Amino acid sequence: LSCTFPIFFLQLFLEKYGYFSEPGAGTHSPAEFTEALRDFQRVTHLPPSGVLDAPTLHQMALPRCGTDDGDSRAAGAGRGSPARRRRRTAQHGRSCPVAGGRWPKRHLTYRVVNWPPYLPQHEVRLAVRAAFELWSNVSSLLFWEAGDGPADIRLTFFHGDHNDGLNNAFDGPGGALAHAFFPRRGEAHFDSAERWSLHSGKGRNLFIVVAHEVGHTLGLQHSPVKSALMSPYYKKLSKDFVLSWDDILAVQNLYGKPSKGSAIQLPGKVFTHFQDWNTDLYSRDRQQRSLSNYYCHSFFDAITADGDHNLYIFKGSHYWVVSASGNASDPRPLQPRWPGLPAGVDACAWSQLTGKFYFFKGGRCWRYAGSKLEAGFPRKCSALGLPRHPDTALYFQQLRRLVLFKGAKYFVVGEEPLGVEPYYPRSLRDWAGLPPGTAGALTHRDASVYFFRDEQYWKFDQAKLRVVATGKWATQLAWMGCWDANSEQVLF
Repeated sequence: LSCTFPIFFLQLFLEKYGYFSEPGAGTHSPAEFTEALRDFQRVTHLPPSGVLDAPTLHQMALPRCGTDDGDSRAAGAGRGSPARRRRRTAQHGRSCPVAGGRWPKRHLTYRVVNWPPYLPQHEVRLAVRAAFELWSNVSSLLFWEAGDGPADIRLTFFHGDHNDGLNNAFDGPGGALAHAFFPRRGEAHFDSAERWSLHSGKGRNLFIVVAHEVGHTLGLQHSPVKSALMSPYYKKLSKDFVLSWDDILAVQNLYGKPSKGSAIQLPGKVFTHFQDWNTDLYSRDRQQRSLSNYYCHSFFDAITADGDHNLYIFKGSHYWVVSASGNASDPRPLQPRWPGLPAGVDACAWSQLTGKFYFFKGGRCWRYAGSKLEAGFPRKCSALGLPRHPDTALYFQQLRRLVLFKGAKYFVVGEEPLGVEPYYPRSLRDWAGLPPGTAGALTHRDASVYFFRDEQYWKFDQAKLRVVATGKWATQLAWMGCWDANSEQVLF
C-alpha cells in the first residue's frame, strides 16, 4: 500500500494538472510517468530527476491554483502568443479557448456572485476591484463591476463538487484553492472551505488569489517564472508585491499596453490590507484629496521623526512629511530625496545623535547624510549582527542608540561603528505592554515614544518604561495630519 498510494496520487495529480498528453487510468507507461514528473520538476524549479522524492511530494502538497499547468512546462516560451494558446485542448471539463485565448473587446464587466460570510461585502468588492486594476494598470483593458445580471467574468465560491467535472471538485483546506476558465467562458471559482482573509499575514489572501484567477479569465496560462503572479503555487502577499515582467509581457501580448500613459504598478504595490479602505477612495471627485493624506486611509511601511518634530511617513515608493503643526505634504517620491533607496522599506529611523537617516529592507541597511548615501552602504545586516526584515527602528534617547525590533526581541545598535551592542537581542518584555510586530516608532515632542501597527498606536512612557495608552492613530492623534479621518468614514 505504501508503494501503491504515491503512484496513484502521482497519476491523479499529473493528470489533473495536464502533465500527460492523454489522460486515462492505467494507460501511462513508466517512461511517460518519468517524463511527466520531470516536466513538473522543471516547472517548480526542482532537480528534474524524474524520481518521486520527498521534495517533489512536498511540492505537490502545497496550496496552488487548480487550473492545469498547460504550456508553462515549455519554459514559458510564447506564453501570451495566440499560436501557442490555440494548442490547448479541452481537458477536465474546461472550455477550449476561443480566438486564441483572448477577449475580442477591451471593456469587460465582472460580478462577485457570492463571498465568504465572515468577510464584509464592501471589503471583498474592494479587494476584487484592486485585483482587476492590477491588470488594467499594465494593459489596455478596462473593467467595470456589474451589480447584478450578466457579466463577462463571474467570481463564485463553491464547496466540493460543483459540476465542473470530478477533477475540478474542490478538496477542502489546502490543495487547490481556486480555478478559472479561459476566454470566453469568464468564470473563476474559489474553494469555500479555505479560510480566506484580506490581511497580508492570516489565512489565504483573497486579493492575491483573485488576481491570479483573473489572469486566467483574461487568457493567461501558468508561468514557469517563480516570482510571477501567474506561477501556479500560492504565494503570500508582501508589502512590495508587484507583477513580474513575465506577467506584464503576457497580458500586453494579448491586449496591448495602456492606451494612455505608461504601465503603473498599482494597486498591487500599495495595498496589502483592504479592511482599511474607504469605499469611495477611487471616486473621481475625492481621489485627489485622498492622495494628499492617503496614508491615513491605509497602513504605512515605516515612520520616523526628525529634530524639528517633522514626521516622515513611508509607503511604497513615496513618503509624506507632516509638520509639527499637523499639516501633511502631498506624497513625494523617495528617489530624489534618498537616491538609490528601494520602495517598500521595512523600517526607518532618524538619529538624534548624528542627524542621519537609517533605512532597513530585507537583509540590507542604508545610511544617508542629507540626501547622500554614505560610502560602503547599503550594507548587509548579517555582517553587522542586525536582524533581517526588522519590524521597527527607533532612536532611543535614553540609550543614545538605535533600537531595532523584530518579533518578540529587540536589538540595541551603536552607530560608530554600526553594530549590535553586547548582550543583545533581549526579550520584548522589557518594553512592558508593547506587542510584537509593530510597523514603526518615533519619539514625540511630549517625550513619549509612540509605536504603530496597522490602525493602532501604543504610547510608551520612558520614565515608567511601560505602555500607558493605546488607540487609533488616524482619529486620535491630531499631529499625524489626518484631519478628515472621521468625515471620510475610514474603515477602522
